[in-house]
Amino acid sequence: MSNIGGRPAKIARDDILRAGRELGMRRLSVKAVAARLGVTATALYRHVDGRWGLERLVGESILAELRLQDDHDHDLEQHLLSFALQMRAFVLEKPGLVTYLQLLFPRGDGGQRLLNTEVDALVRRGYAPAEAIVLSGAVASLTIAMTASEENSMAAEEADGDGLDRERQAVRDRLAVDDRLAAPSAALPQVPRPEYVRLLLTASIRGLIGSCPPGRPVAEMVADLASTGKGL
Repeated sequence: MSNIGGRPAKIARDDILRAGRELGMRRLSVKAVAARLGVTATALYRHVDGRWGLERLVGESILAELRLQDDHDHDLEQHLLSFALQMRAFVLEKPGLVTYLQLLFPRGDGGQRLLNTEVDALVRRGYAPAEAIVLSGAVASLTIAMTASEENSMAAEEADGDGLDRERQAVRDRLAVDDRLAAPSAALPQVPRPEYVRLLLTASIRGLIGSCPPGRPVAEMVADLASTGKGL
């Protein structure tokens, strides 16, 4: 799409969405989309509210593709772990999406649909809607944060895998000569990243369920956690 005879090219919101998705969330910007469409940035502002509107348009379009599967035979812990792992797998397939989710979730229709789906699943397992929102939001936040760390590591490996390997070896070398840390570090099992993520998510979910079991009001849970944290 380009300007003809000096007249501004006409674009529609769908053109912006298409170009944005072709670029992907990691490379998304008003300038990049405008260049891809052969128009000025001003032309985009007629259809989206700057960078925020562009991110929301493309990000929510991508999120609309995520369909959470709920196995009704899963107990509460199994369900929340499945929810987290489904979200992680989807986000890792869409580079840059995790940064969009980290800023604010949900930001639009796609995220709101996911939240509603998960709240319904938790209500079926005994939660009131308010408690379901808190629990699902906590699990989603943990998952997004862990996935962001994974994506950063993957990006570093793509950019300079040899350099990252040297840094990792340097860490191991430092631990190996530490009088206190050498022996216990050497004894630690080598856990592949996917299993490590599962372990951390499982432990976190168990803690969340313990603090916020079905039937416990949010206000009571918050008051209890606040009193526990006093004096720290």
